[in-house]
Amino acid sequence: MKTIVVVGATGLQGRAVTARLLADCWRVRAVTRDPDAAPARALAQAGAELVRAEMDDVASLVAAVEGAYGLFSVQPTVGSPGTPAGFSAEDEVRWGCNVADAAHAAGVRHLVYASLAGADRHNTEKLPSNTINKWRIEQHITRLGLPATFLRPVSFMENYTGAYHLHDGAVATAFAADTPQQIMAVDDVGAFAALAFAQPGEWIGRAVDLAGDELTPCQIAAAISEAVGRPLPYVQIPIEVIAQIGEEFAYAYTWLNERGYRADVAFTRALHPGLMDLRTWLQRTGAAQIAGFLAAQDTAEQDR
Repeated sequence: MKTIVVVGATGLQGRAVTARLLADCWRVRAVTRDPDAAPARALAQAGAELVRAEMDDVASLVAAVEGAYGLFSVQPTVGSPGTPAGFSAEDEVRWGCNVADAAHAAGVRHLVYASLAGADRHNTEKLPSNTINKWRIEQHITRLGLPATFLRPVSFMENYTGAYHLHDGAVATAFAADTPQQIMAVDDVGAFAALAFAQPGEWIGRAVDLAGDELTPCQIAAAISEAVGRPLPYVQIPIEVIAQIGEEFAYAYTWLNERGYRADVAFTRALHPGLMDLRTWLQRTGAAQIAGFLAAQDTAEQDR
């Protein structure tokens, strides 16, 4: 019944971690900017204690963390679904470092930081900025001497549940059609965070790349089509189109096509035998989420 603080609790990873920790009978203190917002109220109804704090305000973070055993830290990533308007790479690094500073000031005994697969390859190749950002936060945590675990997941299967990868009746990304991409269910991040907090002797000082499956975009589209019962072909968006949105965004896709995360799926499953592959995730939650999104799109089209 020790207390774990979840910073970024209303985001995709934060919600998954909060749910898993509550299921495992931890006390969870969920940090949010707006305790009255619907996502925060849902966490409170599930059993979490809500605490108001801002990742730009170290004092508020220290107050939120005081007395807690552990802390899970995750920040938004530029370009990902749900990223705040105007949010920059430097914002992400500053927020991540602020959370680490607060954990250090409050004497947290175990910090679990949600990083990104491949972050440790900064010395051997040019990395996308979102990966470098997380490496910089990892380095700050290390310099502080915090007892920490770095979880480094790959891209999330949940990216295929909405407009991020679903467009005009197709699965559409800038991934090369026949190049395998590594993906993972966000609920499994919750499982790994709970595992790390429950077994600090095995997990403090550890950094682990995590992946649940490895499939080509065409295979992903075929699995989704089968699960939802309607054809969703794969359409490759030209990298030049992505570059019009942002050069860094385009480079991230190029990096994933040419180098990729390189996490070890078999090793990840050995650590967590309940790890979901794509088909399992679709059966449990993914297909229902995708079907709901497609139905809403169909309704919107009919109303036009």
